[in-house]
Amino acid sequence: MRILLVEDDPMIGAAVEQALKDAAYAVDWVTDGTTAIEVAEVEPYDLVLLDLGLPSTEGLDVLRRFRKGGRQLPVIIVTARDGVEDRITGLDVGADDYLVKPFEIRELLARMRATLRRQGSGASPILSNGVLELNPATFEVSASGSTCRLTAREFALLRALLTRPGTILSRADLERHIYGWNEEVESNAVEFLIHAIRKKIGAAAIRNVRGVGWMVDRPS
Repeated sequence: MRILLVEDDPMIGAAVEQALKDAAYAVDWVTDGTTAIEVAEVEPYDLVLLDLGLPSTEGLDVLRRFRKGGRQLPVIIVTARDGVEDRITGLDVGADDYLVKPFEIRELLARMRATLRRQGSGASPILSNGVLELNPATFEVSASGSTCRLTAREFALLRALLTRPGTILSRADLERHIYGWNEEVESNAVEFLIHAIRKKIGAAAIRNVRGVGWMVDRPS
């Protein structure tokens, strides 16, 4: 899943960016509201983490632009503004959740999972196609009666496939779910990750459609 992080504080932004990468999210980090609006118009993000006190365009105005025309992009406000009126305003303008700084990273990740579940994006507590079961909270996958733990990028790739079982995802589709802007993508990264996952859960679990991409089967 691809996350847009909108945060102008360099220390907070760097810490949240790294935590999201460790949790197997692809992250694009911008530091002002105008850029956030521009990139969200061209990149189909799964969720936005939005600070309010931003340069160029204030966070609430960014949110208003996101909501213009009924756009359903999930947004969690992450801010130091802790007043009740601030929370009410943020939620009324269209935020899906409101988290006050300072916060525990574990709580942020849990709120993200809950928001994505409510949006119906496939981020349910357990992702399954009837053969594989993937636990987003533990990075564990179960198949054929055995359970193993995946690395962050293995998890990100398998999550992308299990979110859309029966759909063929191309190399570019999968890379989008694994890497952020500033991360170097190795030429054989997707094949390497799929090979590693197959060694753990069985070669038949992920199907290759030659020349097109990869998929997992729909639930029977």
